[in-house]
Amino acid sequence: MTKIEKDEVRENRIDDEVIVDAYGPEEQIMGWYCYLDEKLEVPFTAKCIELNVISPLELNEEVEVIGMATDSACEKGEMFVMINWQGRKLAVPLSQLAVVDSDEMTREAVEDWHYWVNRGYQF
Repeated sequence: MTKIEKDEVRENRIDDEVIVDAYGPEEQIMGWYCYLDEKLEVPFTAKCIELNVISPLELNEEVEVIGMATDSACEKGEMFVMINWQGRKLAVPLSQLAVVDSDEMTREAVEDWHYWVNRGYQF
């Protein structure tokens, strides 16, 4: 993913809702985890927008997102979601997926995460 221009509205939402009380990397990670866990209305349909060596998804492959992975799966800073894939439940990076069909709150939360990643922000 490429770095994108600063979006003040999104920056303010992230500051006010995601990392507002975070005083270090671990708290920022948990802020993101809680924000996404609260905002994602599952299940929803997503598609793979980039290949990732830790994921079996193919480019443009559509999947059903069924929830966040465990908080321990996300503790290194990548947010993982659970999907139904070939009869199994599998965790994949949220940064690899774009929303196809969901409510606006879910779409906005996923786009907030993509924005954070694409701006190059780190924990």
